[in-house]
Formats: sequence, C-alpha cells, structure tokens
Amino acid sequence: MLKRILLIFLILSISKFSHTPHLLVTDPSTWTNSSVWDHNATVWSILRPGSEFYTSYTYGFDLEFILRKIAHLSFFGSLGLLFYWNLKKQKYRHLKAWFCLAAFAFLDEIHQAFIIGRDGRIVDVMIDSAGAAIMLFLLFLLQRNKLANK
Repeated sequence: MLKRILLIFLILSISKFSHTPHLLVTDPSTWTNSSVWDHNATVWSILRPGSEFYTSYTYGFDLEFILRKIAHLSFFGSLGLLFYWNLKKQKYRHLKAWFCLAAFAFLDEIHQAFIIGRDGRIVDVMIDSAGAAIMLFLLFLLQRNKLANK
C-alpha cells in the first residue's frame, strides 16, 4: 500500500512542479507560482516537426541548469523504481517499469509545453528515461548479486 501511495505522491509532485511557470530550482519563492496555460498551444504545435520540442535548450549552462538536470535524473530515477515496485513480479519487470516511466516523462514534457514560462523538450524525456534506466540497472545488478551470493 505504501509503495502505491509513494508512486502517486511522486507523480503528483512532478506534475505540480511541471505546472509551475518560471520555476527556478535555486529560488524556492518561485516554487509556488500560479500556473498560466498557453491557450494558443496545441498538441500539434508542440509535436509538429521543427517545433522547439525537438531543439536544444535556449538557456545557458549554469548552476540552475545543472540542478535542473540532477533533479530530472534523481526524481525520475526514483519514479522508475516506484513503477518497478508497483508492478507484479513477472518477466521483463525492469523493462516494463522503464516503459511506464518513459511514457510518463513524455506526457510530462508535453504538459510543460502548455504552461507559459515552461518548455517541453524531447531531450528532457531522454534525461528522465536515462535516470530511470540507471536506477533500474543498479537494482538489477543488486538483485543479481544477491542471487549469486546465495
């Protein structure tokens, strides 16, 4: 039961931060900014070929950028583990957890693209997915070593 609550809590927390415009990791006063939807945005305008969804970042490589990417890796890595622990014990459980995470990361980035003061980027989906892949791989190695030592 606790693992389901933690999964839902982390999904809602990530969604809340994604819904916060002009969010700066280094400035906690921005963590509660009121959200403003971009009513001109559409799924097509976000995902069409050539949109900024597929481009690199427009801001510089500074402390804010580094902390954002560390947050992506750690939060989505943790979320990947929570997806894993909430799936039934079955073949390809690690891979299924990773696919759940990657789908959520993709939808989260699209969601961000609808918020004024935020942007959604496919590269963040890749970073989120990499965070989960790293954590799930480490879990796999721990489980394999545990079985080998029995």
